[in-house]
Amino acid sequence: MNVAVVLYTSDLRLHDHPPMRAALSSCGRVVPLFVRDPAVAAPPNRLAFLADCLADLDAGLRARGGRLVVRSGDTVAATAALVRQADADEVHMAAGVSTFAHAREERLRAALEAEGRRLYVHDAVITAVAPGAVLPAGRSDHFAVFTPYHRRWEQQPLRAAAPAPRAIRVPAAVSSEPLPERAAVTDTSPGLAPGGEHEARRLLAGWLRPGISRYAETHDDLAGDATSRLSPHLHFGTLSATEAVHRARAAGGPGADAFVRQLCWRDFHHQVLAARPGAAARDYRPRHDRWRTGPAADEEVQAWKDGRTGYPVVDAAMRQLAHEGWMHNRGRLLAASFLAKTLYVDWRVGARHFMDLLVDGDLANNQLNWQWVAGTGTDSRPNRVLNPVRQGLRYDPTGAYVHRWVPGLAGLPAPRVHGPWRLGGLERARYDYPDPVVELADGLDRFRRGRSG
Repeated sequence: MNVAVVLYTSDLRLHDHPPMRAALSSCGRVVPLFVRDPAVAAPPNRLAFLADCLADLDAGLRARGGRLVVRSGDTVAATAALVRQADADEVHMAAGVSTFAHAREERLRAALEAEGRRLYVHDAVITAVAPGAVLPAGRSDHFAVFTPYHRRWEQQPLRAAAPAPRAIRVPAAVSSEPLPERAAVTDTSPGLAPGGEHEARRLLAGWLRPGISRYAETHDDLAGDATSRLSPHLHFGTLSATEAVHRARAAGGPGADAFVRQLCWRDFHHQVLAARPGAAARDYRPRHDRWRTGPAADEEVQAWKDGRTGYPVVDAAMRQLAHEGWMHNRGRLLAASFLAKTLYVDWRVGARHFMDLLVDGDLANNQLNWQWVAGTGTDSRPNRVLNPVRQGLRYDPTGAYVHRWVPGLAGLPAPRVHGPWRLGGLERARYDYPDPVVELADGLDRFRRGRSG
């Protein structure tokens, strides 16, 4: 009886999983494999979430008669060794978009073909629409502007979301290392959410009932926390983006349209990175910035990381990130704009800090969203600067978000919370809150002079 290996990467689920379905359709037995590759370094929050995901995937496989096989080492070497041990004929995996993922696929294909075996790489497993599936007219290899991409993306037919397989047979002789345990991971955010496909599907079902109907009106409400919180599950692939689009469209209404648009943004960034992998580290559209460096800039960056900038809505967002390993989308925009355009510090400094803490730290979305805010990416208004005072009053009008994350300010009304901070000595001691690290006008001036130069 033929054997296939399903190599899991960022697709840790059983529902709507094309590599698994293809493997089961061609072979009687399947080895579900995850390789703990030291080259794929992950910070504590993502390691802990990953442990949850792998444990849940293993449980789902065991309920169907299978199990997850875990190996450590270089992904290509470990997979090739397993293929020989199981005498497998083929390997199935999801397509990636990064330079590392593409190189891994090519190395694995070469290693397998050298032994007379085949690699099948499946598109649209991590995204709803595969990078490169829709292209602009002419010779461009990707869409550089979101709106025309969104129009074409909306017209793209999606495959039907497939159910989880009923049964999976794994060769008994194939050995596995122990599953990683969340409890063994230290230095995680105290409020880190649980991972796994079961949790992802529970969240999606709950979100589709009451949450999505008002999403268009409430997704920017910082205190309302009215977003789906599904981004970690999309990043780890415990939820299919394709299934999420189908189920949101079935719910219907303006809220569903707004939510699907956000899923489209995710695909947009993936197709940009697939075409321009260097954008993970280099400006997509260089603006010849003269980013600030040195001791003064370093002190301001540390204040930003600590949530001590003197601008409460920015500080609340940064404290939420530290506590949960997650941040509200509007908070991400405000925190990123403050670092890149008010402090005028290189966006890569902020992107690195976000990747260190975000459980949904996704290379395409994190780096390209940071570039969008910094004005070096796909934003058509590269010099826009978000004012944290005005944004706080608009998106946290009662001050509840700030009160939650900066509890020392809980006694102050919203206009006072979000207004320019001018504390005297006694008041500053009472609230244990710092003066602004920079005046907004000074920050705007340094940005304009730096970029224009």
